[in-house]
Amino acid sequence: MQHLKTHLNDETATAALGAALARALVPGLAIHLHGDLGAGKTALTRALLHAAGHVGTVKSPTYTLSEPYRIVLGGETVNVIHFDLYRMSSAEEFLDAGFREDFNGHNICIVEWPEKADPVLPPPDLNVSLSVAGQGRDVELQALSHLGSLCLDRLTFPFP
Repeated sequence: MQHLKTHLNDETATAALGAALARALVPGLAIHLHGDLGAGKTALTRALLHAAGHVGTVKSPTYTLSEPYRIVLGGETVNVIHFDLYRMSSAEEFLDAGFREDFNGHNICIVEWPEKADPVLPPPDLNVSLSVAGQGRDVELQALSHLGSLCLDRLTFPFP
């Protein structure tokens, strides 16, 4: 499958990647974000949501586990659901919370700490791996489906 790698020099570059992803979103997309604490997963999601048209605060769903947002894509209202599964103690919690229903082919689901819900989490269309590298971040985006490839095809590179 298709993949892209780049280095993000600073927070401005991370925000630019978020904005580029916002322009490449398609309904039904599932994005899994990988990286250690402080790697920039929430910062990337915040930039993506703001660039996609969300006005207001974008908070980390560390304690609520999920936060829904509504955006307009191509004239259609779409829910973007930001999950942070860091505090989950088992994959069963994901099922018990009813989160699997959110992966319905229309919502866009962005999942931090997806490994916490293995093996019950639906597979991603796009894997995004972030790692601290000096003052910036290394990022790899890997398409794992047709929707993921469509997203990467629409992504404009390079970033500042």
